[in-house]
Amino acid sequence: MRLVIAAPANGVELKNALKAHLQADSRVKSLLDLSVPEGTYPQLSFAAAQEVAAGRADRAILICGTGVGTAIAANKVRGIRAATAHDLITLRGSVENYDAQVLCMGQNVIAAPAAWALVDIWLNLRHDTGSGYAPKVGEIAAFECGED
Repeated sequence: MRLVIAAPANGVELKNALKAHLQADSRVKSLLDLSVPEGTYPQLSFAAAQEVAAGRADRAILICGTGVGTAIAANKVRGIRAATAHDLITLRGSVENYDAQVLCMGQNVIAAPAAWALVDIWLNLRHDTGSGYAPKVGEIAAFECGED
């Protein structure tokens, strides 16, 4: 899997902890860190989401203080579905049901060991195209493209 990771200053500690695990994980073929010290959460979220939208990355992980700001910003990029998840049910649903390609987390909300436990599961999750949610994801995509 080709991943992008990014965090502004208020997410760098959790980002670095996750990055260390991801670099050692055989499921990760490439890991691009877009973080820069002066980067704002909107700038970094847009950049990471654009990598996914353009097909240069499969998924992205964004870290800020709560994970909410990064999700809002990433969701502004056409074709991107970003979700904030700090628990297993939300994490699984975000990918399996809603086909979210961007995982957002908050450094002030979740400890690094718990975040890694979720990311470890997230790497194996896939969208269930046969579920009842799949047509709804299509409905969202159609609206976004102005077809509705």
